[in-house]
Amino acid sequence: MPALRITMRKLKDALRLQFEGGKSHQQIAHALGISKGAVTKYVGLAGAYE
Repeated sequence: MPALRITMRKLKDALRLQFEGGKSHQQIAHALGISKGAVTKYVGLAGAYE
């Protein structure tokens, strides 16, 4: 079964919470209602471009 995509809004919020708010991946996942794995994936991809 293919993975569900997250909305661009949630992606932007996840990145903001990580890089500006210093929140953990677990805290971000809980706040946005997405999986910790999704947070880890997208934050990791964004970090590769820093």
